[in-house]
Amino acid sequence: MERIAVRTRVTRISLDGGARTAQDVVTAEEPLEIRVGGRSLAVTMRTPGHDVELAAGFLVSEGVVAHVQDFAAARYCAGRDDDGRNTYNVLDVTLGAGVPAPDPSLERSFYTTSSCGLCGKASVDAVRTQSHFSVTDDDVAVTDAFLASLPDRLRDGQAVFERTGGLHAAALFDADGRLLVLREDVGRHNAVDKVVGWALTQGLLPLRGVVLMVSGRASFELTQKALMAGIPVLAAVSAPSSLAVELAREAGITLVGFLRGTSMVVYARPDRVVVSSGATSSGAVATDGVTA
Repeated sequence: MERIAVRTRVTRISLDGGARTAQDVVTAEEPLEIRVGGRSLAVTMRTPGHDVELAAGFLVSEGVVAHVQDFAAARYCAGRDDDGRNTYNVLDVTLGAGVPAPDPSLERSFYTTSSCGLCGKASVDAVRTQSHFSVTDDDVAVTDAFLASLPDRLRDGQAVFERTGGLHAAALFDADGRLLVLREDVGRHNAVDKVVGWALTQGLLPLRGVVLMVSGRASFELTQKALMAGIPVLAAVSAPSSLAVELAREAGITLVGFLRGTSMVVYARPDRVVVSSGATSSGAVATDGVTA
């Protein structure tokens, strides 16, 4: 059974062509229960695939792990369908020697949806997780032309989106413009966790000198995930939230939004963006660090 995309019968209607039945492809969405040492930590709705990376990235975001040796192993367990087949929807993580188990306060009081990875936080105080890394002194520099090219490069790499039209994506690029990894998921936060989890398993954290490009908007949660992974630049095709801007400024993350065509808006740390013209128009750079 295909897990990433699912075929289904639909009725196509057009004002000039009437109605007809047809086969279509929709994005798969299934729950994943993440356990640590046999104890349930969270359930998230995700697109199946790269589940180990998802779990690893989730644990980075929660401050549980920060280095490759902290994440010892992961295995599927339990979870059977009506025919007795493993659903591959329960993943149990084994932490490295000496790594403390997650604090009970991190446990979700209910499952997280594909649109909100912070839903169910045990307390608001737990949202501002303390990062193992700092990005303030990361001296990476990226050109505006390079940033402008990222939305198209992200879209070009979305193989499943081309079939379903229903997936978000996240990708990591180095300062030389090389694509390091791209992942798709029904949830923005899951796509980011997958690329961060990939980086953890490759021993690449902190991700100094790297740009995180995301589809959709830049929320507080995605900004926090960038900080937890040591990512200095976060770029999005849509708008950031006020809390995302506040966190980016506090943490020293370069936050770029409305990245469309040849224009963009830099909300924090514009000093890392090299403007092709060599100058900005009068009033383009404000004293609070915002460029427009």
